[in-house]
Amino acid sequence: MRVDQESALCLATRLLEERGTPLEHARLQARVLFEGELKGHPSHGLQRLPRILARIERTLIDPASAGRSHWRSSSFLEVDGMKGLGPVVACAALEHLADRTRQAGVAVAGIRNSNHLGMLAYYVERLADKGLIGLAMSSSEALVHPYGGTQALLGTNPLAIAIPTADRPMVIDLATGIVSMGKIHHHAANGSPIPRGWARDADGRSTTDATAATKGSIAPFGEAKGYALGMALELMVASVAKSALAPNVRGTLDANALCNKGDVLIAIDIGEQPEMLASFTTYLNGVRNSLPADPARPVTVPGDGALARREEALSSGIAISPRLWDELNALSYSSKPLVKGHGQ
Repeated sequence: MRVDQESALCLATRLLEERGTPLEHARLQARVLFEGELKGHPSHGLQRLPRILARIERTLIDPASAGRSHWRSSSFLEVDGMKGLGPVVACAALEHLADRTRQAGVAVAGIRNSNHLGMLAYYVERLADKGLIGLAMSSSEALVHPYGGTQALLGTNPLAIAIPTADRPMVIDLATGIVSMGKIHHHAANGSPIPRGWARDADGRSTTDATAATKGSIAPFGEAKGYALGMALELMVASVAKSALAPNVRGTLDANALCNKGDVLIAIDIGEQPEMLASFTTYLNGVRNSLPADPARPVTVPGDGALARREEALSSGIAISPRLWDELNALSYSSKPLVKGHGQ
């Protein structure tokens, strides 16, 4: 079925408010989940909302908290999320970083004791909109096996980068696992198999069964290269954020434990350089207009696909399973009429 922006944001915001989330915080959390849907990543979209609501109800999330921060040095911000919603804590930190970056040239935030951020692209794009280069890194439970191994020992450890241009920013957002566990959960929830090579089951055997994969481990992307990058991010996030390493992380995929993963945000000021930004746009357009290997598939640059999917979804609505939509509506405490989808 298809659901329009107003209906999805209204329902998600209402569900959060009913559980004591301040309106501004509820709108931000709902927006971040909806952005995941718009860009074609339902693994980071509304399917995460029931778990967030359960975590609020069990006091594992304090929906009123925006965290507490202090500058450990002129350009390093330490943030205790104080169990706040991930997007709320991260966006508060971004505002501090943006202000300080104008003075220091670069600023870094290490965030602990917060909750799942959703798509990291959301945060670096906010920095790029201010004319800053943005980087975001996060850690997770042990979900990825080492290259050549079978046991989950690393997080999916995503990395996002946004670089401003004279037009729209160039944006990458990737996990160092070949796929996010959220995407595997999405396949499991819909009863669809996963491609071979994505994951192993609990006994270390390659599997296409999404449900079995949720109890096993994900492959690193790019074999040894993705494994090496994931390991570096594992250690960097833990050292900067003072957070747990993957085997001891809990709280991003369950509703039973306090979240103890870490997040790192970096903002870099490149100054007022319109000629350079124009050259970036020219360069990226040259890449887009280069000769494709398949004439039916033009060359794109990172972020183009997500932007195209977003524009299409804003026009036609997001695709969501009727089962999930009914589940979300059933979670409302309100006697108001349920928010309806369309286009079954």
